Amino acid sequence: MDSVPRELDWIDAQLPRMRDFLVRLASINSHSFNLDGLERTRVAVAEWFAPLGAEAETLDLAAQTSTADDGSVLERALGRALRLRRRPDAPLQVFLCGHLDTVFPVSSPFQHVTVEDADLLRGPGVADLKGGLMAMWAALSALEASPQRERIGWEVLFNPDEEVGSTGSAPLLRQAAARNHLGLVYEPALPDGSLAGARKGSGNFDLIVHGRAAHAGRDPGAGRNAIVACAHLAEAIDALNGQRDGLTLNPGYVHGGGALNQVPDRAVLKFNVRTTGHDDACWLHEQLDMLMTREQARRDGIQIELRGGFTRPPKPFDARNQRLAGLIADCGRDLGLALAFNHTGGCCDGNNLHEAGLPNIDNLGVVGGEIHSDREWMRVSSMAERGKLSALLLLRLAHGEIAWS
Repeated sequence: MDSVPRELDWIDAQLPRMRDFLVRLASINSHSFNLDGLERTRVAVAEWFAPLGAEAETLDLAAQTSTADDGSVLERALGRALRLRRRPDAPLQVFLCGHLDTVFPVSSPFQHVTVEDADLLRGPGVADLKGGLMAMWAALSALEASPQRERIGWEVLFNPDEEVGSTGSAPLLRQAAARNHLGLVYEPALPDGSLAGARKGSGNFDLIVHGRAAHAGRDPGAGRNAIVACAHLAEAIDALNGQRDGLTLNPGYVHGGGALNQVPDRAVLKFNVRTTGHDDACWLHEQLDMLMTREQARRDGIQIELRGGFTRPPKPFDARNQRLAGLIADCGRDLGLALAFNHTGGCCDGNNLHEAGLPNIDNLGVVGGEIHSDREWMRVSSMAERGKLSALLLLRLAHGEIAWS
């Protein structure tokens, strides 16, 4: 096999097509709870990948539960996932994954793609993750053009709920991990082009504080102020930062109260937690139990309810992931890319796949930055650059130049 096979030249020639389709795709609002936009995105992606000849399935997901502002349990429908499978009986099975959703709601003013220059686009999801879908498509197209393609089977999952924790698609990720030998996930590369090594785990928690309503002027002593208790809890949770290496907490949302002449009887506090070790979860739950018990003891009539938990476990840069990273780095060097692997506090579906036993590298998508903001950008040429990176890995596996066991 040539060091850089001819199939990669084809990818370069597809860059204008990929750019045009990305602009179209990113112009569809596919916020995690915009079901119409997610369905339009799913259909467009299915049509784009259809020439690869894979068996396609559309999959319904269970609704996501969350806490409403009044403390009640809220169920929200999720979009449908798309799964593709090709040659499921081949000796080597590779799983590829990318999400359809973005963080930008329909009400966001950030809805359109703008061309900054010949190699720079700004727009919702151009980097996270719709540009990555183009890199994935390019890699699979190159593999399918190879006479050695029969040696590799592949499975792709396009899920609609990654930005809200992949709670609905988590069973599909576990199933894929059990069927495949290695995973390639198309989250964006870091702005300098480096890839992720270790990733932190993540959890989202809700504290629902129940107090007692009373007239704020006539009989305030009869009330139990849920907002005051909630404020003390937020302060105590923030104070846990720095007590355990690598564990961070971010109180991110508070809602409560109503009429200013009424002692508020309910408040909701939501916070995110990032962890580096599996035992962090036990420590955190112990701390939360102590905080809740203490607050309830000091304020007679206050009751506190805890909901939520960890949705993504930590992803260490273990020996199997390092080996896969080494193979990708070798491909990068032959393409003129000096790839570094750096630890990051972000998390993604790669965390879930690692927990389920599948070694994976999870930001093989485009080079971009300022994601989750109205300044999100991506480098257009990186669609071909990163597509060739994955393609070279797949082609070398198919040719037997490198082996994975």
